[in-house]
Amino acid sequence: MADSSATRPGVTTGPALPVVGKTEIRPTWCPGCGDFGVVAAVEGALKRLGIPSHNVVIISGIGCSSNLPHFLSSYGFHGIHGRVLPVAEGIRWANHGLTVIGTGGDGDGFGIGAGHFVHAMRRNVDLTYVTMDNQIYGLTTGQASPTSVMGQKTKSTPDGVIENPIDPIALALASGATYVARGFSGDVKQLTDLVAGGIQHHGFSLVDVFSPCVTYNKLNTFDFFRQRVYKLESAGHDPTNLPAAFQRALEWGDKIPIGLFYRTERPTYEDLEEVLAPGPLVHQPTGLAGKDKLLDEFV
Repeated sequence: MADSSATRPGVTTGPALPVVGKTEIRPTWCPGCGDFGVVAAVEGALKRLGIPSHNVVIISGIGCSSNLPHFLSSYGFHGIHGRVLPVAEGIRWANHGLTVIGTGGDGDGFGIGAGHFVHAMRRNVDLTYVTMDNQIYGLTTGQASPTSVMGQKTKSTPDGVIENPIDPIALALASGATYVARGFSGDVKQLTDLVAGGIQHHGFSLVDVFSPCVTYNKLNTFDFFRQRVYKLESAGHDPTNLPAAFQRALEWGDKIPIGLFYRTERPTYEDLEEVLAPGPLVHQPTGLAGKDKLLDEFV
């Protein structure tokens, strides 16, 4: 695992080290896919913060969005469906000098991965989770996802969805995330700012992104969002006000907010876990300390 000498964004030692850029692997997303904007924002945020490539790990699950780690020159780990966050947490605890970014989609993160999502936020693990929310299962060709709106007709719901959609922002606020933001892949500049802010934040950061699927979702399109989204900073929203953040999170219809909903500071899991106090596990001695004394208790 990578050296943790540059433990926080913008902190390096010695000569300048290579930062994250694009790889030679070409994205296989459909032309016009919103995920192109997301990978550009993640790359832009990491370049702005100057974090060396060897200090960044990007983890993904399964889905169109989960190809993202292939396209950036950092460490990457392709996990299984819905298990982005437990893998990210394990990497973070093994070497909490690394910058850890989880990436995935609404099906991956808010369906099979919903339990991990809630518990990672209540622990306030210091990582950033970027979700590409296209409100459909794109990789498996157009079934309803946990964020598909009621009435939406899909391959799996030909008469329309009959379930209420999950609200990722409200769920994050209720579960204890300390940085909660929503972006739109049609506005890469703002999205880059939100991702950079999430990486710099000390605690669990969610950046949920409206990332339209141009092939299978003909309802939640780029035009749909361009006509409706408004920026929270332009509306005078106070991101330190939790009740106001909840109120904004519930807005859906003619006006849909994007931007930073909420930010606060509290100790992270890594701050409170005594085992991690001496430093990253990869730099601690191996073996069981005081094993003879421990074994004597059972003899």
